[in-house]
Order: sequence, then C-alpha cells, then structure tokens
Amino acid sequence: MTPARRPARLSRRHFALALPSALLASGCAAPHRGTGRLGDPIVLTLLSHYASGELKDALQGPVDEWNATHDRVKVRTEAVEFSDLLTTFMVRQAAGQGADILHPYCLWNGQLVQAGVLRPAPPGLAEEIRRGYGAAAVGAASVGGRVYGYPTEVQTYALYYNKRLLRGAGVDGPPRTWRELEDAAHRTARRDRYGNTLVQGFGLSTYDDSTTVGQTLALLNAAGGSFVSADGRRTAIDSPAGRAVFDLEHRLVAEGVSAPGVNVYKAFPSGQVAMVVSAGWWSGTLKSLMGAGYRDVGVAPVPVPEASDPRATLSTGFMLGVNTASRHPGEAWEFLRWLNSDPVKVRSAATGATATRMSALQVSVGSLTGRADDMRTLLGAGGDPNLRPFLDALAYSVPEPNVPGAQQAKSLLRKNIEALWTGQQSVDEALRTTRRQVDQEVARSW
Repeated sequence: MTPARRPARLSRRHFALALPSALLASGCAAPHRGTGRLGDPIVLTLLSHYASGELKDALQGPVDEWNATHDRVKVRTEAVEFSDLLTTFMVRQAAGQGADILHPYCLWNGQLVQAGVLRPAPPGLAEEIRRGYGAAAVGAASVGGRVYGYPTEVQTYALYYNKRLLRGAGVDGPPRTWRELEDAAHRTARRDRYGNTLVQGFGLSTYDDSTTVGQTLALLNAAGGSFVSADGRRTAIDSPAGRAVFDLEHRLVAEGVSAPGVNVYKAFPSGQVAMVVSAGWWSGTLKSLMGAGYRDVGVAPVPVPEASDPRATLSTGFMLGVNTASRHPGEAWEFLRWLNSDPVKVRSAATGATATRMSALQVSVGSLTGRADDMRTLLGAGGDPNLRPFLDALAYSVPEPNVPGAQQAKSLLRKNIEALWTGQQSVDEALRTTRRQVDQEVARSW
C-alpha cells in the first residue's frame, strides 16, 4: 500500500510547478569518487524512491552542490521505485549492505525502529527539528517520543471542489460542515435515466489509498477521532467518531451521490465529480491536466461535523534518517543538517529571503515540507491560491500513526472501507471487523 500516492499516469511528480521566483542557486559539479586508498574522501550512500524524472533531478541538485563544496565527505544517491523501497531497506539491512542515509515513508518508521534500522537523531539536532517543523511533521518523524530524522515531503488533506458544479446547483461556496457537505453532494449529483452516474456529488473511490484510506482518515480526524490508540496497541476507529464517518460514507453511497467504482483522478478533471478530499500534491497535476479549466477548481478545509468543531485533517510524509549500520553517522547527520536546516538565499522579490534546500526542492516539484515559514517564502504572494489551505493545514493536521504494524493495519482498513462502500459489510460489520483485524495485527507487531 502506498501513502497519499498519486496514480502513475497522473503523477504530480511529472508536473513541476512553475516557480521562477523561488529557485535556489546551487552547484552542479559531479562528485569525486573514492578509490579506497588512505586519504580518499568518505562516500555516504543515500537511498530513496526519487528514482526518475524531476524528483531525481531535484535531489541531485543539492547533492552536487554539497559534493562541489566538501572535500572530506561525498554523497552518492541510490534509488528504487517506491513500491520496492521498504523491502529494499529490510533486505539490504539483513545482508549488511544498508545505505548510510535512508528516506522512508513515515508510516514505516515504527517498523524500521523496531527492526533496528533507524538511528535516533542526536539530541541537538532532535531539538532543532522539534523547533523548526510543525507538530504533525515532527510526530511523523518520531517513534515513542524520539525523533529519528528530518521531515521532507509533507502532504496534508483538504476538500477539492468544482466551483462551476456547485454554482450550477445553487450551492454558495464550499461546505463547512458535514450537513452542508451532504446537501451539496445531493444537489450536484446527477444520474442518467438508466441510473448511471454522470456526476458524483462527493467522490468516494476505491482507486488507491489516497481516496480510500486517506480520505476516510481525514474525515475521522476532522470528527475528533483517530485510527490507532495513543499507545499504538489497538485500533480506535470503533468509536462514535469512527461510526459517524462510516455512517456518512455509507449514506453517500446508498443514496447514489457517490460511486466508489469511478476513478476520481479521471472523473474530477472531467467535471464528473463535484467534491473530493485529497492531498495537496494533486493541485499541480490538476493545473497541468485541466489548463484553463483549472479556474473552476477550489480548495477548502476538510468539513467538520459541526460548525463549532475545531479543524483537523490528515497528513502523510517522508523523512531522511541515518542507518544504525552506517560507519559514519556523524558525517551523515551533518549532511542532513546542511540539506534540511541551513538557510540559503532565495531568488525572489523579497530581498534577503531565505529557505532551506529541502523546502526549495519540495516546492519545485509541487509539494510542501513541514517548515511553514519556508513554505510562505517559497510560494510567495503570487502563488497558486489552491495551495494555501494545504499550507494552513500544517498547523492542525494529524500524522498517520506509524506504530509497528501500521502498514498492514492500513491495508486491513482499506479492505474494510471498500467492503462497506460496495455493500459487502454494514457499518457495524465494517467497524467490528476492522477492530478485530487491526487489534490482532498491532498486538502481534509489539
């Protein structure tokens, strides 16, 4: 299972945002290669999923800059496809061939810590990370209260909506509460005389994690609930908040305003979905796919059950950490500090503006980091207004639980959500089955 994962054919990783005012100057020299002789530089390996295209190039830029300006320590990047990343970490570690620096999906952190793969951040760097990043990003990069790395890509969830469809249905702006959401979904949904869906009022889709688990957990957080208990040893979804979310989604499907079999990644850009909850990476993809039609796209915070409820949503992300097996952990942490903490000048209208290299890297490919100040600097006053709700959500988002067994727990949750949506389980059955299966999984993992 993947994180807030973009489908391959519509990857935001292939559609970089145009950010002419936020490009950082960097060196391009090729790294020196060590020969193994005394006096040669230390060569650190960095293993990530930035395997091709703009992501590979974006990471290589600052690595080349480091290698051009540091004689004693060099960095060499290695990459595999995301689907192979966790397995590669574990297999190479068992074979004694683990990379010095790892770039895991934060959902896996509990498993990697339990397996002895990740090294805790040194106290001084851990404190700097706690000060420099939002709480959700720090939480995702931590296990048991200990920080294990620098947050990199952070994705928050919000409500995408089609302004034209809402306006045509007499809906004045995006919904703020679940009651308004259901009303807008009913007003905008359309079916032909044979019962076929022409427009989903609210896009529920079994296509991938982002529109199944991610969307459900965003709504669960907005209701004040959580998927896993605070101690990580049992599921917490069989709760009033969890029941409310499952009830909401069940009604939307049963009443014909949501059609889970429809791929929202295709249907929303085509004007066949009025509203859907998804992650911020999608904005850049939609802008490239829709052209002038992108003016119909709006983004708002995830609706809450009642107007007086505090805002909350889901965040997912990645981090860079150091392998316990690295022979040069001090040098590895120094490179990560340089990449993720050192401010450098940004070529922008604001004279003297600075941001970190990692923040600039992420914004250049249409993503965010957990450094809100960097994001405001890099996005600038003239940026896409649809990115602002995702930036604002950094302050109130809740990270995915990353306890041991979290990956399998997420897979089990997805299966039960889909069974609910497709009528194979009732709300009671879906909650009960999820609780039983996930409790068994997380208990086994400790």
